[in-house]
Amino acid sequence: MELKWLKDYLALVEHGSFSKAAAARFVTQPAFSRRIRSLEAWLGVNLVERNQYPLTLTSAGEVFTERAKHLADSMLLCREQLRSMQQQSDEITLSSQQSLAVSFFPNWIESFSDQADEPMIRMNTVDLHEAVETFLSGSSDFLLCYTCDDVFKQLQGDEVESLVVGSDEIIPVSLADDNGAALFNVTEGQPLEILGHTPESFFGQLITLNCLAKLPPSISVTHRYQSSLSEALKALTLKGKGIAYLPRSIITQELKAKQLVQVNDHLISLPLQISLYRLKHSQSLSAKKLWQQIADQA
Repeated sequence: MELKWLKDYLALVEHGSFSKAAAARFVTQPAFSRRIRSLEAWLGVNLVERNQYPLTLTSAGEVFTERAKHLADSMLLCREQLRSMQQQSDEITLSSQQSLAVSFFPNWIESFSDQADEPMIRMNTVDLHEAVETFLSGSSDFLLCYTCDDVFKQLQGDEVESLVVGSDEIIPVSLADDNGAALFNVTEGQPLEILGHTPESFFGQLITLNCLAKLPPSISVTHRYQSSLSEALKALTLKGKGIAYLPRSIITQELKAKQLVQVNDHLISLPLQISLYRLKHSQSLSAKKLWQQIADQA
């Protein structure tokens, strides 16, 4: 049982529609539907009549609605009580995307880690949607993530504060051939073989909307492989399996060594900011101190 499943179900009951509830929970509809299925599988009953419109709850769903509210409230209260105890410790929790945890965080945090009494930082590396939810629920002190315009509007609330701490860029790359040119090129009338991020992932949605959607109509896209992990797509690109859109930060060495080359014909890059978020309230003294250090340097 996961708290986010309960929140998903309550959003579904409130909005009466999978699409509206998914939008309210800031996830894609397929991902939202899978989470409702996971909740039903855990309970061992169907909560929703999927062959009826408008959305109708089963008898079990009707009974579970009130209990889901009590369960969610109890879990949140328990967490707040435990979090208030943890605020007295020196531990800081940070949620981050996997790629940033590897490519950006180690060098960045080093400049704030030269004090004898520095706190222990516990990093949770998950996909961005889960990282945002974990952060907003108060389960982590900070959120480190890629940002760009018009994404994650829930992070723009009055209770959330942010700092831009870095920048990056998503670029289309290919394995280099023996002459140092791209092994894969864009040819009008020929399918473009893409090693893509999964459609429900943050990068998958960004690349589809801002890069692939702007290709000329004469160029069709074929996804040879898909993964939510940029590192996995990087490995496939180095095997010569196709073109991948990857954060420049994770392929810096490969670009310098000319193992990978940027593909420019018809393919555009996408600039990104790297931001650190915190909730203005309910932070430990250690977290507040680290935030001030970062703000002074930002």
